[in-house]
Amino acid sequence: MLSDADLERLYEEWEKNDPDDDDDDELEKRKPPVVDLKDHNLKDKSPEELLKLTKKGQTLMMFVNVRNPKAPTEKDRSFTEKRTELWRSMLRNNHIICQVFLIDDDRAIFMFPDGSQAFEAKDFLLQQDEVTEVSMEGQQYTNKKKEEL
Repeated sequence: MLSDADLERLYEEWEKNDPDDDDDDELEKRKPPVVDLKDHNLKDKSPEELLKLTKKGQTLMMFVNVRNPKAPTEKDRSFTEKRTELWRSMLRNNHIICQVFLIDDDRAIFMFPDGSQAFEAKDFLLQQDEVTEVSMEGQQYTNKKKEEL
């Protein structure tokens, strides 16, 4: 049986050799690295490219409206679910990581842990016939193919 003094020495040795000095209470949210815009040649950059630079490492959400071209007036949740999952898979094959959440029968949120990837995804999604609109960072982008029809 260990005495109180033995337990105290054991505890002190344990604490001294413990590599993890962080308590759960002391852990603070890890902040993404701050982008120093002085290092980049800003004269040649469009506003969207600058936004892409500043969103690197930050979570970004994008809203996507989806419609079935065969029945454009109807909202079809199963169609939206199948299409968004297909697009998520295609984006992942292109090394763009995202999660998809359906928020309505014809609307989904694409969430990107690395916000700079969202801009490539936006361009990809706007090429899809089933996408009518993409909203991201206060900007709305419409599918050019839909406007031409």
